[in-house]
Amino acid sequence: MIQLIRETFVKLSAGIAFYTCLPIPHNWNLDFQGIARFAPLIGLILGGIQGLIDMGLQSLGMPVLTRSTVVIISGIVLTGGLHLDGVIDAADGLAVPDQKRRLEVMADSTTGAFGTMSAVALLLLKITALTDLDSDRLLIIMGIAGWGRWGQLVAIAHYPYLKLTGKGAFHKKAKYSIWDLLLGMLLLLSLSLLLILLDPQNWLVGCGMAIGGIAIALLTGSWFNRCLGGHTGDTYGAVVEWTEALLLSILVTLE
Repeated sequence: MIQLIRETFVKLSAGIAFYTCLPIPHNWNLDFQGIARFAPLIGLILGGIQGLIDMGLQSLGMPVLTRSTVVIISGIVLTGGLHLDGVIDAADGLAVPDQKRRLEVMADSTTGAFGTMSAVALLLLKITALTDLDSDRLLIIMGIAGWGRWGQLVAIAHYPYLKLTGKGAFHKKAKYSIWDLLLGMLLLLSLSLLLILLDPQNWLVGCGMAIGGIAIALLTGSWFNRCLGGHTGDTYGAVVEWTEALLLSILVTLE
């Protein structure tokens, strides 16, 4: 049991080191194999930090629009822009009519017009939706971050990887089972249950976060697979960001 706990802690630490900018000691012997199974939990951690930032700024009297902007920017800072970079590269690639050239364009470090527009649209959608969110902000911020990364886990486990190398290639070397997906789903469903228990009048948002989270995460990954015939590290990041944005938009509508 102690050995299992130690191995789990090492994997989680490796996942935090890869997916975030949170400080992990460099002298730790980290094992990155299979870290994607911890992505939903890491999403909850990141969302929790963002939610606490939101609560702290609210206690200081910061207006909701400014506060929401800071919260969204803090998410970019905490991840080093890892997933937003994927949004930009994926948009530039998908803008190319020739499907054979899409991966080549996505690998180009130059940011194109479509990538810029996609990033601006995504950030505007997130900021405006979060600004309109009146209650249960902490749990909802945690929920969208968790479901975005659950969608990423599904994409990694279910769809082929299209490049021999790249920042996401090592994920496919690990084997993921249905239990990895179910454990992440149950963790996130428990968050919806907690939201309903703490705020019964907002039960529709809790149910919407559960059902919408599953549906949007699955559909987003499926859409990128349909466009490209598989996934890359960039589309993994795009799945995270667009799942968060679309789910947040639905939840603020249900509130």
